[in-house]
Amino acid sequence: MAASGSSGGGGSASRRADNGYGAGNQPPPPAGSRRRKGPGALATAYLVIYNVVMTAGWLVIAVGLVRAYLAKGSYHNLYYSIEKPLKFFQTGALLEILHCALGIVPSSVVLTAFQVMSRVFLTWAVTHSVKEVQSEDSVLLFVVAWTVTEIIRYSFYTFSLLNHLPYLIKWARYTLFIVLYPMGVSGELLTIYAALPFVRRSGLYSISLPNKYNFSFDYYTFLILTMISYIPIFPQLYFHMLHQRRKILFPTEEHKKSD
Repeated sequence: MAASGSSGGGGSASRRADNGYGAGNQPPPPAGSRRRKGPGALATAYLVIYNVVMTAGWLVIAVGLVRAYLAKGSYHNLYYSIEKPLKFFQTGALLEILHCALGIVPSSVVLTAFQVMSRVFLTWAVTHSVKEVQSEDSVLLFVVAWTVTEIIRYSFYTFSLLNHLPYLIKWARYTLFIVLYPMGVSGELLTIYAALPFVRRSGLYSISLPNKYNFSFDYYTFLILTMISYIPIFPQLYFHMLHQRRKILFPTEEHKKSD
């Protein structure tokens, strides 16, 4: 699924597992609980700068959407007003895979790579490559969901690294996914669905036989399988995120012991 970010209070819970719409790979746990060794001072400074830049980037996208809407008086075709910054900052999330691989962020490299790459895939291999879908309202649906999510997520990471996390941001991080996740997933699925006839007609990214590698690939079928994969993944991630919300915002003694 096209997304990125996961759980709650640190330790083994800090895995990217929410498809980007809820809780994400986390900072160190509260005082008194078992904690991983955090990143060094240099790595922390770099992560603060990275998250500040990414927060600012997604704020630029949000402002661009609002300004375009006010200028046009319509929500149609707003994608074109934020296309370049969207591509730039969504692609910039690839660095999160490197952060995990280097160990400066305690998250699963595999899960992070899957979730970041899925968003990059939707950005470049679907929306960018199939020009006809760029005017679809479904694109605006996932762009708005991503934008709100990422502003909150990167702000959350920034303040957490500085050990000054406002409760409002924490609450938003673990609450707004209830709406943003289904909204984003709906936009993603509808956009892929809208791209199918154009992909089939053009043969985009497909490889047919015969060829010297004796290999074939049907991008149209691949997109259908991608859509089907949402069926088992979406409920698991969504209920996992609800569990993390209860664990972080309404901790019980059982949850505290498990941490």
